[in-house]
Amino acid sequence: MLKKLRILLIILVLSSCFYDCQSKQSSDNQVKTVEQNLVVTPKIKPESKAEKCLQSMGLVNIKDSLPNLIIDLKYSTTDNFIGIDFYGDITNAFVQNECLIKLQNAYQILQNKKPEYTFIVFDAVRSLEAQQLMWDSVDVPQNIKHWYVANPAKGSIHNFGMALDISIIDDAGNVLDMGTEFDYFGELAYPNKTEYFYQNGDLSEQQYQNRNLLMSIMADAGFYVSKTEWWHYNAASLAYSKNKYEIFSLKNCADE
Repeated sequence: MLKKLRILLIILVLSSCFYDCQSKQSSDNQVKTVEQNLVVTPKIKPESKAEKCLQSMGLVNIKDSLPNLIIDLKYSTTDNFIGIDFYGDITNAFVQNECLIKLQNAYQILQNKKPEYTFIVFDAVRSLEAQQLMWDSVDVPQNIKHWYVANPAKGSIHNFGMALDISIIDDAGNVLDMGTEFDYFGELAYPNKTEYFYQNGDLSEQQYQNRNLLMSIMADAGFYVSKTEWWHYNAASLAYSKNKYEIFSLKNCADE
């Protein structure tokens, strides 16, 4: 309970840096999300100072170039492993242009293979403050925590806009079954164990094919899959991202 209260307090403090809730015009940017057996009400949030800050940093809105993609930022909802919306007024997926170009290539490959399919993006750029909340909230042993969430002291590739959490939507509007849910903490989500779990029956034929489809497309487009998450793809290394781009911190956006 104390941990939940602490997280809520941090969220309220961070949110106050972005917008005055008394006189904001509701955003008309409604994000349509599609989930298996789930109807999601489009979010209406205040005009985003954080997103303006991201644009001033040179990051780009994925939807502007790839309007057919579905954007469902899980950390801008309560549908995540923490159960709290801690992205505040950020509802659009922003990345560096270099990452966007690779995503455009991935989308073209997907269209060539499955023209009726599209991508769904669960996460893109992430603030350093959100990274800290995530690090503090992951309920796994301390010695393996970094397998699932990057230590904010070192930074995540997400913090530089060079990583994506992504899956595929089929022609019926369903998220393809990859064998686990997004943000599943366990070996069944490990990409390099896909073959093993298929052979021992923990992944069905369809789950196996779906996961390999996503992994092969993203690899062909120049992305690198996470060791522990089939949905997480990096457009470059952390060292490269740190050297080339500014980290996204809400503190740097307070005056935007």
